[in-house]
Amino acid sequence: MQRTVFDEDHEAFRKTVRDFIAKEVAPVQHEWEADGHPPRDFYRRLGELGILGIQAPEEYGGGGESSIKFNAVVAEEVAAAGASFGSYSVHTNLILPYLMEYGTDEQKQRWLPGFCSGDLMFAIAMTEPGTGSDLANISTTAKLSEDGSHYVVNGAKTFITGGVLADRVLTVCRTAPFDPENRRAGLSILVVDTTTEGFAVGRKIEKIGLKTSDTAELSFTDVRVPVQDLLGEEGKGFSYLTHNLAQERLTIAFGASATAAAALQHALAYTKDRKVFGKPVAAFQNTKFVLAECSTELQAVQLMVDNALELHDRGELTVPDAARAKLFSTEAAGRIIDKCLQLHGGYGYVLEYPIARLYADTRVSRIYGGTSEVMKTIIAKDLGL
Repeated sequence: MQRTVFDEDHEAFRKTVRDFIAKEVAPVQHEWEADGHPPRDFYRRLGELGILGIQAPEEYGGGGESSIKFNAVVAEEVAAAGASFGSYSVHTNLILPYLMEYGTDEQKQRWLPGFCSGDLMFAIAMTEPGTGSDLANISTTAKLSEDGSHYVVNGAKTFITGGVLADRVLTVCRTAPFDPENRRAGLSILVVDTTTEGFAVGRKIEKIGLKTSDTAELSFTDVRVPVQDLLGEEGKGFSYLTHNLAQERLTIAFGASATAAAALQHALAYTKDRKVFGKPVAAFQNTKFVLAECSTELQAVQLMVDNALELHDRGELTVPDAARAKLFSTEAAGRIIDKCLQLHGGYGYVLEYPIARLYADTRVSRIYGGTSEVMKTIIAKDLGL
């Protein structure tokens, strides 16, 4: 089925991204995986190409685009090349909506130019060692100083994507005592400068996939954060997180669609080239049937994701519909990639082949941004259940 979600501008941008990956990313991908992240200057290169701040206003050095479709193009090209942009997606797709929606003019002037250029890389710290999907249970505290000039932050965060190289971390803290009757109250977001005394990057977490995306534990010991770095209003943090969940989950959905599409292309190429019992693997009926199944399911995913992209651009993508898109696309991508790996035989289990990296990388998409079980809960509530 013909896709109509992208226009000529998107396709011209696609070529720029594709050429950039071929020249500057693919040849050094294995080095980045060994290091656990790209070199810091790589993000400045993304900034020079205008990739980081596509949706930021032009006055801050951004592209001034309101559409998220350009971000989807990046995801598709990165997946197709079997590459990775490190923590790019968190920085661009997750953080920017917070800064644009809740930042003051003064904060935007301080942060957005560096955000767009790659001179300031951002991460967001929600998850804690004892708090996963239950964000209302966050225990990291931020107490206002006696003179009211700053907050003092204490606590720990884990599974923080981009945490190793981040210059600023949007940190979800409890600025009011925990209220068991209203657990969501009292949460605020502070933008922490990672050079501040008392902030520390702890263990760099080793994962089965997403090897170039640095994931770390963070600790805060009497970290002083100026009140000017409070994002939005004090105590409104939980509602801010909820407001931005739709775009976060859409990002995961179009990432899953991109990885599934890449897996199918790798499987097609491999089965046509690989010979077994004197003929290509693609010549066997079982192979044809499996690839036909994958192609059909992929098109269903793309139709759903493309519709979600259109809804998002019109400001009409709801949290339940974003949950549906994430649930369906990530579960389907898992099935498609697994089948495509199986068609590679033993070589599918070898990291030299892109399908192995896709298999490992995509598994977490059913966990982060809210697990599949959480998505089902949200959808059930939307059904009045």
